[in-house]
Amino acid sequence: MICNIIDKRTRPYRWREVNAIIEATSRDNASEDADQLPPTTDDLIYDERENVTLAEAIRWANQEPSQVTLYLYDKGAGTT
Repeated sequence: MICNIIDKRTRPYRWREVNAIIEATSRDNASEDADQLPPTTDDLIYDERENVTLAEAIRWANQEPSQVTLYLYDKGAGTT
């Protein structure tokens, strides 16, 4: 389930091919002014998808059973 979306795209109107990363929302706890979510043993560590549509990225992240933050990047950026 998506709790946060952080859009790091420099080309925000490109939706056909983006890169997406999800991480446990509890990792956001250290960020200034963040809502706090206690970590759990079910937290996802990290996953990524490359060259997916924006809709696919959102659907994929929202299907994650744990609470996640979805990071969006331009195609070719943000992933390993």
